[in-house]
Amino acid sequence: MSTDHVHEEAARSLLGSGPQLILALPFVCALILYVWAVIYTNRRYKKWPLYRTVFWSAGIFLAVAAVAGPLAEKAHHDFQTHMLGHLFLGMLAPLLMALAAPMMLTLRTLPRDKARKLSLLLKSRQLKVLIDPFFASFLNIGGLWLLYTTSLYSAMHENILLHIFIHLHVFLAGYLFTVSLIYIDPIPHRKSYAYRAAALLSALAAHGILSKIIYARPPQGVPVDQAQAGSMLMYYGGDAIDIILIFILCLQWYKATRPKPAAITL
Repeated sequence: MSTDHVHEEAARSLLGSGPQLILALPFVCALILYVWAVIYTNRRYKKWPLYRTVFWSAGIFLAVAAVAGPLAEKAHHDFQTHMLGHLFLGMLAPLLMALAAPMMLTLRTLPRDKARKLSLLLKSRQLKVLIDPFFASFLNIGGLWLLYTTSLYSAMHENILLHIFIHLHVFLAGYLFTVSLIYIDPIPHRKSYAYRAAALLSALAAHGILSKIIYARPPQGVPVDQAQAGSMLMYYGGDAIDIILIFILCLQWYKATRPKPAAITL
């Protein structure tokens, strides 16, 4: 029996229905809660924008596809497919879900006293640190550097708990990074546009350098041809998603700083 076949069988054993269910279940619950909150609040307030529900649903779909089902199974013996899952789970799904404004919907759904407590939590010092764009960038990009430049990537395929933890980290770090840059939801600790732009450019540079390192020095256990194909997908696919982030940030910056029309006096 070949080594590749042994690894493939080990991946299938590791990725039984249990780990996939554990990873997919929170996203499915998040979709159910979001739709319920929309229906509930639409009876009391102005209709929640349909496009936000579409964004949330699309983000959930991409996240679930990355952690469960055929794509997730193939990702364990094909690095290019793994990288596609990374783009879905750590970049595109967080972006779509951030555009859905889940915190705004939560505040609109909760009773007034609980919404006030949540608002106080959002103003806490701990969240101020987490929501800092440079710190969020460190958690996001730094985690990827650790994953692909050490033996962690190989170990992830042999340990169920590590596999689950890394996938949750990829999503949560990606979401935190996204909401630290583009303010769709209420953000008490706001940073300037220049500060956020600097953090974004730094993250783009670190992400691009990492993709080139993967191309030149594949992670442990990854064939050279797969590493090269995966790194190119990481580089160009990541850039495509980052262009959307840059566009949204620049659009918000422009709207915030454009001159207001002078009032007409008679």
